[in-house]
Amino acid sequence: MRPSDIHCSNGIYIDKELPGDKSISHRAAIIAAIADGESVIQNSATGDDLVSTLQCLSQLGVEIETSATEIRVKGQGLNGLRKPDRHLDCGNSGTTARLLAGVLAGQPFESVLIGDESLSRRPMGRIAIPLRRMGAGIKISDNGTLPMTISGSTLMGLSHTLEVASAQVKSCLLLAGLCAEGETAIFETIPTRDHTERLLPFIRKEILHDGHKLTVHGRCSISPFNLTVPGDFSSAAFLIAAGILIPDSHIRLRRVGLNPTRTGLLDVLGEMGARVTIENHVEDAIEPYGDLVVSYHGETLQGCLLDEKIIPSLIDEIPILAVIGTRTNSGLEIRYASELRYKECDRIMALVYNLRQMGAEVDEFEDGLFVHPSSLRPAGIKTFGDHRIAMAFVIAAMAAGGVSTIDDSECIEISFPGFMKYMGIEPTECHREFLSC
Repeated sequence: MRPSDIHCSNGIYIDKELPGDKSISHRAAIIAAIADGESVIQNSATGDDLVSTLQCLSQLGVEIETSATEIRVKGQGLNGLRKPDRHLDCGNSGTTARLLAGVLAGQPFESVLIGDESLSRRPMGRIAIPLRRMGAGIKISDNGTLPMTISGSTLMGLSHTLEVASAQVKSCLLLAGLCAEGETAIFETIPTRDHTERLLPFIRKEILHDGHKLTVHGRCSISPFNLTVPGDFSSAAFLIAAGILIPDSHIRLRRVGLNPTRTGLLDVLGEMGARVTIENHVEDAIEPYGDLVVSYHGETLQGCLLDEKIIPSLIDEIPILAVIGTRTNSGLEIRYASELRYKECDRIMALVYNLRQMGAEVDEFEDGLFVHPSSLRPAGIKTFGDHRIAMAFVIAAMAAGGVSTIDDSECIEISFPGFMKYMGIEPTECHREFLSC
């Protein structure tokens, strides 16, 4: 645990590219592992979550070479993975656990997925049940969580309707479908991030879209590929917020991923009246990207309601949006977001706790919260070990002025190494008048 003092800033100036998108990097590495030959992934994510994925793949017999600029993955084919000699530790990464489960369900050996304390609280029944229907032997804890024992077998395709709007569940089943006999069809009533669907046609693996239905045919070889990953939009969200909330700030983030299933934040900020500009927009790529520019203008933002349709496209950005909500004229209401209670921590609880610590008025609901217009004050911030809660309240503390203390800045390394340096903050000893360490 690494505590830090957060001081009032006179402005943040950033003009650079961000590390690669974490969601895309996970998927690219896992698909490359079951391709026939060597794939090259440039500008991949650099956080601890991706390290968990790469270490698990290495245990499965995949040769991986990493450098400062790229990852080379020597794919073993659909059936070339080997039985690991120990449990596969997914760390804090739900994406690692759920996507790997889809691949491992079709392998001819037994494997066990484990994770840290936080990941071991997250629900896995949502993938265990359909994978069993496909023919895999799946055992999870009585609470429906990790550890997960997977007895791989010859899978059969299935037709499955997602009960929860989850790109991880969808991707898990699409990857299992690659290893299955026949056709696998996934139905989603609310669109979720589509990185897996974009990657599969890129490697010449057919996937059919028909409204809310996705279809993949299994048992076909996967071609190796070269991919440059755009900057992570979810990481960019915190820096965009800094430009909106911290006086005298100017932010330019180059070559950020602008996949429309991920950029609901931009739609909401536009509705609020925030000034975020897209420049050098490239649409004709596997993943669209462009430069995001935002400068502090100090205007009061318009309040709004986040409803069921928008939530999946900004689920990871809700913590920072809740902070921005304090600067609105009529408040920010977030509903249909109960999935936040099953992230790295109960994010609804964590947001309510920390916003109230900073003097904000907040109403808590089972599926969300309402943030009233509020003036933030310095406070002791508790991250609950959650990287997105930590980053959101670093920005909140800088916007509040004075000196706040955050109890654990180290958890930010999970997704955005170097974030604290971007913000000009160095770790310090814990100040016990704020929090006990």
